[in-house]
Amino acid sequence: MATDIPTLDLVIGGQRVRSASTEWRDVLNPATQEVVARVPMATRDEVDRAVADAKRAFATWRSTPLGARMRVMLRLQHLVRENTARLAELITREHGKTLPDAEGEVGRGLEVIEHACAIPSLQLGEIAENAATGVEVYSLQQPLGVGAGITAFNFPVMLPCFMFPMAIATGNTFVLKPSEQDPSSTMLLVELAHEAGLPPGVLNVVHGGAEVADMLCDHPDIKAISFIGSTHVGTHIHERAGAAGKRVQAMMGAKNHCVVLADANKEQAINNLLGSAFGAAGQRCMANSVVVLVGEARDWLPEIVEKSKAMKVGPGTDRTADLGPLVSARARDRVVGLIGKGVEEGAKLLLDGRGCKVPGYESGNFVGPTVFGGVTAKMEVYTQEIFGPVLCVVGVETLDDAIAFVNANPNGNGTSIFTGSGWAARKFQADIDVGQVGINVPIPVPVAYFSFTGSRGSKLGDLGPNGKQAVQFWTQTKTVTARWYEPGSESRRINTTIAL
Repeated sequence: MATDIPTLDLVIGGQRVRSASTEWRDVLNPATQEVVARVPMATRDEVDRAVADAKRAFATWRSTPLGARMRVMLRLQHLVRENTARLAELITREHGKTLPDAEGEVGRGLEVIEHACAIPSLQLGEIAENAATGVEVYSLQQPLGVGAGITAFNFPVMLPCFMFPMAIATGNTFVLKPSEQDPSSTMLLVELAHEAGLPPGVLNVVHGGAEVADMLCDHPDIKAISFIGSTHVGTHIHERAGAAGKRVQAMMGAKNHCVVLADANKEQAINNLLGSAFGAAGQRCMANSVVVLVGEARDWLPEIVEKSKAMKVGPGTDRTADLGPLVSARARDRVVGLIGKGVEEGAKLLLDGRGCKVPGYESGNFVGPTVFGGVTAKMEVYTQEIFGPVLCVVGVETLDDAIAFVNANPNGNGTSIFTGSGWAARKFQADIDVGQVGINVPIPVPVAYFSFTGSRGSKLGDLGPNGKQAVQFWTQTKTVTARWYEPGSESRRINTTIAL
């Protein structure tokens, strides 16, 4: 193994641990195909050790005062803010998204850490004094134990922040399995968490693929699992971990729609929908990959195509680029194959991003902005989450038609409407059956003190990340009913009723 290429460690018991695994994978720069790191696939013994250390740490961390946990989060948010550039550079090197986009990702992750700083006021129980004569009833929000997180490649900093800060702030300990495709920025984030003052064993990292994910699902000492990724994998994890008696939240795939009415500000609407569709090369579960043009807005299609043509493709280190490469050659080939399938099925290829070459980066996994017109709900380019820079354009007559079209899709992660009409916006938010709605906002991921509320086929489990739901997910409610008798008082009879 070459010594000039960084090899990533596990984190067990607060220490960086060199894996004994015989299976290592290359981490590639998607703009150049250069090997930039090597990551081990953790062994079963290493996973067991990480969980055991987390279980030992829970015994004391759960009793750590809320104020002390808050101060760790305060220091962490400061360190993340100071190291935004370092984190973004690692994201861009291994994921490929542009530096401004990577910096924005760090900022969204930082929001969650900042929200976790409010844990003393978030993790409050309730009390009813004098619930009955001399009786008080109160509830406690207590941590579960060892939690685990399994993240996708597309947000290697933000997605871990959707998991471990709130889990740890509520008193749990944690085992994180980052994506093996771009783990270095996640590792820096974990390093900063320990620098902020996390005790050994509270936050652990094991690398790996499906086998390691299954180990976490099956492990009897893990009480809850948070997953963000594809529908196929999320369904498997929800079923497997649920069968093992664990609490599970699985935020999964999507097919998001952007509905555009003719009364919208044309320039703002088009710019926003293209930024959503093509930013991060379309590798966002919240990307608006379908635009539904309503009525006279259908006449805007030529301008959508022309603006798409003008978007710049380049390496993520080029701050003038609008989109970078796809994360891997395999991802690029899949997207190219789906574009070809769309042509076969009769969609109108108005802009073809296949064969995109960037001077000086000829080996990069680049696909340019691609626009399909005449798309129907039965075409594979519509039914599949392409996860690439491909925009499907659908035209309908009325807002009711648009709502019916969106509601017929099985996914419910997010949707947006662009309009100048308050009436239309209110009708849309009331009638649309999607968990997250944007009104003149292209990517409706809420601020971190609101929960991520994807729905239907995009979500398994009742509770999502962030906001109040995150506190509920990572804690269990214990209700206490108490009566204290006056010293020296005597009971006069045996009470066989259920009354207090």
